[in-house]
Amino acid sequence: MSRINTNVGSLIAQRALTSNQATLNTSLERLSTGLKINSGKDDPAGLIASESLKSEQAGITQAISNAQRADNVVSTAEGGLGEVSGLITQLSSLVNASANSGGLSTDETNANQLQVDSILSTINRIAGTTSFNGKKLLNGTLDYHTSGVASTSIQDLHVNSARLGSASAATVDVKVIAAASAATVSYTGGTLASAATLEIGGNAGVEQFTFGSGATVSSIATAVNAQADVTGVSASVTGGNITLSSKTTGSSQFVSVRAVSGTFTTDKTRDEGSNATVTVNGAVATTDGKNVSYRSSGLDVDFTLSDTANAAAQTSTFKITGGGATFSLGSKVNYGDQASIGIGSVTTGSLGSKDLGYLNSLGSGFDNNLSSDNLATAQKIVDKSANQVSTLRGRLGAFQKYTIGATISNLGVALENVSASKSAITDTDFASETANLTRSQILSQAAQTVLSQANSAPQSALRLLQ
Repeated sequence: MSRINTNVGSLIAQRALTSNQATLNTSLERLSTGLKINSGKDDPAGLIASESLKSEQAGITQAISNAQRADNVVSTAEGGLGEVSGLITQLSSLVNASANSGGLSTDETNANQLQVDSILSTINRIAGTTSFNGKKLLNGTLDYHTSGVASTSIQDLHVNSARLGSASAATVDVKVIAAASAATVSYTGGTLASAATLEIGGNAGVEQFTFGSGATVSSIATAVNAQADVTGVSASVTGGNITLSSKTTGSSQFVSVRAVSGTFTTDKTRDEGSNATVTVNGAVATTDGKNVSYRSSGLDVDFTLSDTANAAAQTSTFKITGGGATFSLGSKVNYGDQASIGIGSVTTGSLGSKDLGYLNSLGSGFDNNLSSDNLATAQKIVDKSANQVSTLRGRLGAFQKYTIGATISNLGVALENVSASKSAITDTDFASETANLTRSQILSQAAQTVLSQANSAPQSALRLLQ
């Protein structure tokens, strides 16, 4: 067909050239950017999926950064606690040295007290200055806030962790099902009819007592109470009877009485105490005497029941209103991916307990200083403080290793998988794309040649006019 006005062959060649050029440009764009999807028209569905994965990738990357920041915060706090722990160990040594009063002069005891005062001051300074990015870590800033705590019921409350979520406060309901009891052994024989030697033991130790014929129950009780710190057993007289009791409550406490010689008949030769049975928010808590610990995914608390609250059917309620250190460890902001931990104050006015006393009572002018007669109490306070610091360090270490460390590892795996999925959708396969580029180049060149020939084809119609 010889037509001049409409060159169909040229149109076909133009269309093919345009298509090949577009394909060539696409290949060049993909190879130059390294991306298979540079605009929505490249792959609409793939673009939607890749943008979702990109958002998730950014969230996971930030979560890893958050977890690493949390790890740094905890490491800083743990470093300060390590110094406090070392100072408390030195306190224990000084208390023990001062108890050797027969071998120390007054000047030496005073010198030891100066060291104690310096150590207490240093502990307070560490508690007040340990910080991360301007935030104090060991002075109670990161402790939880509570309200409605009745000191007549709940003592030495420590909120270790609480997930408040969007709620302004978390309510904690405490109910005593059964009271904690001390170990007790009773003697109802009255005045001794004959001499007797008794071996009385408790958690603290064992001591032998020798009584002559005619010893009254009051004199027996007085002798037992004089050694109560040695044995951990105290005595009380009601009427003509003696009750031998462990000084504290709990299943680990016991009282044993054995007549080495003579007769001393008791209702039993050995008795053990019992732990309280307590529920927290309806769930059974772990107890040791009157000490209560409750652990769940959303709440971790420790406290001690007062003597008033240590009775069946007693109830108490308090609220956790905020505080603590909350870290976001997920790719999205939601309460399920948040982890919270409380770091209580480690000042000398906070370490210890209400029953024993606090660490600052070892300072000059206070009840348990080294010149007092209360060094046994001072030792108990130091031991209690050391246990509190080591427990806090262990809790922070567990949080750091298992909550933060495991989260970082898991997020790393998730980031790898998300990145691989996103790469499969968006990244250019250079092996495939270079092949496409070569093909497009050849086809474009061929189309240009054909177009040239198609454009010259109508000239053949001129021969018909000759």
